[in-house]
Amino acid sequence: MSLLRSSLDSRGVATLTLARPERRNALDHAMVVELIAALESAANDSQTRILLLAGDGPAFCAGGDIEWMKRVAADTPRANEEDALLLARAMRALDTLPKPTLTRIHGPAYGGGVGLVACCDIAVASDAASFCLSEARIGLTPSVIGPYVQRAIGARQARRYFLSAETISATQARALGLVHEIAPATELDARVARIVDALLAGAPGAQAEAKASVALFAERPIDEALMRETAQRISARRASAEGKEGLAAFLEKRAPYWRRDRDDAS
Repeated sequence: MSLLRSSLDSRGVATLTLARPERRNALDHAMVVELIAALESAANDSQTRILLLAGDGPAFCAGGDIEWMKRVAADTPRANEEDALLLARAMRALDTLPKPTLTRIHGPAYGGGVGLVACCDIAVASDAASFCLSEARIGLTPSVIGPYVQRAIGARQARRYFLSAETISATQARALGLVHEIAPATELDARVARIVDALLAGAPGAQAEAKASVALFAERPIDEALMRETAQRISARRASAEGKEGLAAFLEKRAPYWRRDRDDAS
């Protein structure tokens, strides 16, 4: 039985749903393996335009499965480390997916669940959702997810919540930068759909490059070398098939081909 449900609609929106509701979608070895495979498939599938991550049941994701972690802790040090590295690879695959990623958080997200949220490009939460970096309470640390969460909320806030394991409300999560928008539960799907429509209006290649640019800009000083590299990037994009099509479509007051495909499918 699969621990993830996946679907792809006619517009190219791939929905990946954590489907272990009886365990509050807690991550174990099998689910992480499935998650990596699903992310790799989405990355390589030309029909997939957007990845939407969601959770089944009352919770979005309760983090790492406690029973699973207890078993792994009793294994050899090498096996223990390799298992942790598997989760790190899942987070990395989600973070670097060359397509827009959007997550719908309808309920609690703890530990690794917060990591999944932080790895997505856009996060939309129900006003009933809550978040907690709970690892310190059980003698652990948010190590694998830490870099992504800290990038999202900043080092100062990470120091607080990594240490205190306080529950973070949806309103607080938005203020921290962990989520972009919150909505009443009854309006959550409509809010997500609006963002999906906005994403589908963009050119796939341009979106992939724009996403990669965010990482580039974060790691580099704004100096002559970066100025030259960004100039080379935009000049190459203007000369690309997408760039030429987008500019022509704007001047001709028509939809570019990637939007025509979307409109035909809707």
